[in-house]
Amino acid sequence: MYRNSVLCSVGHYFTSFTILQWHRTLPLSVRLEGFIKPWPVAVWTHRRLIHLHKCLNAEKSLVTKDFFESIQDKSKETFLDMIHIFESRDIHRRGHVEFIYAALRHMEEFGVNKDLEVYKSLIDILPKGKYIPTNIFQAEFQHYPKQQQCIIDVLEQMEDHGVTPDVEMENLLLNIFGKRGHPVRKYWRMMYWMPKFKNISPWPLPNPVPNNSLELAKMAMERMSSVDLQSKVSVYQASDLKDSLDDTWIASVQSPVQRELLDAHPRDISIFVEGVFRVWLRNASVSYFILRADPRPKPNLPPQDFDDVGDLRLPFFDDVTENQALVRQPSVHEQEDGTIFAMCATGSSSRDSLLSWIRSLETDGNPALAEIPVLFTSKSPLGEVVPVSECDTEEIIEHRNIKSRTESKDNS
Repeated sequence: MYRNSVLCSVGHYFTSFTILQWHRTLPLSVRLEGFIKPWPVAVWTHRRLIHLHKCLNAEKSLVTKDFFESIQDKSKETFLDMIHIFESRDIHRRGHVEFIYAALRHMEEFGVNKDLEVYKSLIDILPKGKYIPTNIFQAEFQHYPKQQQCIIDVLEQMEDHGVTPDVEMENLLLNIFGKRGHPVRKYWRMMYWMPKFKNISPWPLPNPVPNNSLELAKMAMERMSSVDLQSKVSVYQASDLKDSLDDTWIASVQSPVQRELLDAHPRDISIFVEGVFRVWLRNASVSYFILRADPRPKPNLPPQDFDDVGDLRLPFFDDVTENQALVRQPSVHEQEDGTIFAMCATGSSSRDSLLSWIRSLETDGNPALAEIPVLFTSKSPLGEVVPVSECDTEEIIEHRNIKSRTESKDNS
């Protein structure tokens, strides 16, 4: 009887097309005692095997495509309920690897891509004790590679989103893959490096960052102006100014040193409003502008040949101030590419909001702006993003047409 069962199983193996189909439809059950016992009610035919194979493929495609996309209420509770439904629908949990990959792709839609509890629920789907290697060859050659790589991908997604695992996840991985499993090694590497880099930034940010754009702008201004401890962030309302078109907020930052530099700037030399630039606060970006002037000219000193040893002097007896000049030490706001007078971020990033910013700075301790010409430019690494009115566009087109006519006449 046992011999017939074994021969029947081997025959079905060769009649089927894949090893996975034979493994799932094998009419045998292996016990820990080491002997093989047939199922008494299993009557397997070639048509039944094909039908079962089609059902499994249909279930797998249902998990990967329709199981998450057909959900209307995308929340954490719904996501966890879907995991519990998958665990209870089949005792063998067929297609669990495909289900985990599908869940990873849709986690951001449900807003759970940074939730540790959800990641632990996904890892808990795998059966316990089945994938533990029993010898060194299984441990080094990745016993059950499909399942191990799936959990490694889960841990990598956690690492990409900055989710630090805990001790409970280590116990889950040990119960599933053992202490020699590759996911457990990945977990140990994460626990060594992630706590070191978690609080290493000198500008700590809340996690998650606020959704309010004004709060984000204030945080960005404080972070960029931290080079000068006297910098102060001020919030203006464009509607408080007369003849203002935009009703928006303006977050500006300036220090007393920058006010002094602006007061000392020559009145006949223009300054520039440049932007838009971008700064990232975790996964949120803030666009900002700067008020800049050209760099100060360096003092004209005669060139010195430091390799000339024909005229050696002793600094204790000779006067060494012949070719030297007294120069004021530049502040941190005076860089090689220009002097930064102020920075701002507005709610609309429009030209009118920037004009309201300059007028607000003028009334807030910068009277020199009433005499210094200010030019608005669209110089930015992101391209021309400052909006242009229809009238300005028509003037630019007309200017280009006149220029092309003049060039054609000169060529003729």
